[in-house]
Amino acid sequence: MGRMAGFTLIEIMVVVVILGILGALIVPNIIGRPDEARVTAAATDIQAIGNALELYRLDNGHYPSTDQGLEALVNQPMGYPEPRRWNSDGYLKKVPIDPWGEPYRFVSEGRTMDVYSYGADQKDGGEGLDADIILSKL
Repeated sequence: MGRMAGFTLIEIMVVVVILGILGALIVPNIIGRPDEARVTAAATDIQAIGNALELYRLDNGHYPSTDQGLEALVNQPMGYPEPRRWNSDGYLKKVPIDPWGEPYRFVSEGRTMDVYSYGADQKDGGEGLDADIILSKL
């Protein structure tokens, strides 16, 4: 009779040790970067908001005012400037908040606008992870 197919205890232990070593090397690199992931998520959100604002401007001839805010991308805004051809489906499903739980800031002055997050420190300015993340359209 031939030998039965299967793994020996030693083979299984070698595989477990290899997986443990790989986990010890890789997991800290992934788990140790939540702040960088938040910065990347904020930059991606701001770019998506910027794209929605451009579509709004193409439909209506202008950006929403600072007072109308980013809510104008979800619900038809009231006040000045009145949108001429606001898309009934909106431009975003909801107004996103930044990865630190704060609303994105929006300033519009006629044909220019800024969308930004204050970053991890939630204060104006800063460096590294605390740096502001900004999209400006002039």
